[in-house]
Amino acid sequence: MLENVFEQKVDHIASSTRRCGLTNVAHCSPYIVSAEGYCVAVRALDHKEVYNQLECVDGTFETISKGDVLIGVLGERQALKGYSGRLPYRIRVGDVLNVLNMGGIIGECTSDHPDLGPALHVEVLGAALVEHDGKKHHARIQDYSLPPVYSLNHSAPIVLVSGTAMNTGKTLAACEIVSGLTARGFRVAAGKATGAALQRDVRNMSERGAVGVASFSDLGVVASTNKQMAPFAKGLIKYLNDEFKPDVIVIELGDGFIGYYGVDELLLDKELQKHVHANIVAATDLAGVWSADQQFRLRYDAKLHIVTGPVTDNAVGKQYIEQVLGITAINAMQNAAALNDRLAEIFGESPDRSGIAGARREEVAS
Repeated sequence: MLENVFEQKVDHIASSTRRCGLTNVAHCSPYIVSAEGYCVAVRALDHKEVYNQLECVDGTFETISKGDVLIGVLGERQALKGYSGRLPYRIRVGDVLNVLNMGGIIGECTSDHPDLGPALHVEVLGAALVEHDGKKHHARIQDYSLPPVYSLNHSAPIVLVSGTAMNTGKTLAACEIVSGLTARGFRVAAGKATGAALQRDVRNMSERGAVGVASFSDLGVVASTNKQMAPFAKGLIKYLNDEFKPDVIVIELGDGFIGYYGVDELLLDKELQKHVHANIVAATDLAGVWSADQQFRLRYDAKLHIVTGPVTDNAVGKQYIEQVLGITAINAMQNAAALNDRLAEIFGESPDRSGIAGARREEVAS
């Protein structure tokens, strides 16, 4: 039985907690479990001019002001172009932690980023509670998550969008693919399989026409760092298949294939790769593309079909990628139609969509 439960008015509820169904009048406990996925109420101690917004459960972004109370989720983060942080061994009321990302990950910042300034400091007020069967329990996102899957026997064909790092144009490319294939009459589902809790990317895919979306956080993962991510990625893909019956699934892998977020593990997974009909990599420079080419050929034993991102902004990059490396280079922002035309060629599309849908039927039958 939880003791000393108190009510706490809340200004912002982070999107990372959304599956818990918390409200702006929260019941809280002074007993806090320092583990990933537990929801906590905190008070902002600073006012920041940059990186000062929180994605809330309704998808809106709200500015955090000094004194505001928010509920986020405990977790770690290891971002190349953002804050990195960890969970302390013990957390007590009154401790000072940090907001590590706009999705509301709460932890102890261990490395700031020069473009963002110091991470927002917050004072811990208590653990957020939920009520079930007339009893109050600690709110924990894993208690409301989709199950992991350890073997993915069947799936609609997958377009896998990875990148050489953060902020290389992966989400833009994924959204253009969702939009383009939807316009061709396909049922497209979409998801994000690695990263740090934030719903913005999958919301963008939904707005571009996806019949259903999901992310790793729907499987109880706050951030995909230092985890075996294959069961969570396969659980996400199984959910998209079972729930929405798509013709094709577009999956974005947050961060880069070199890093801590589990992208490398997923690209190495042979069972997952057998369902991938197109690998697309977003990159900012030619060194990154060269590395991607080496990784896919020598490490992943998989075909790299298309390169996109800022490296394809003009003819210089595209010419090198196509003439020297022999990989199709298409800028998703400038020429989304060509990107989807190339995907149609890869899938062997015909007017009745027998290329993609037929591939799925053959896979299921086998």
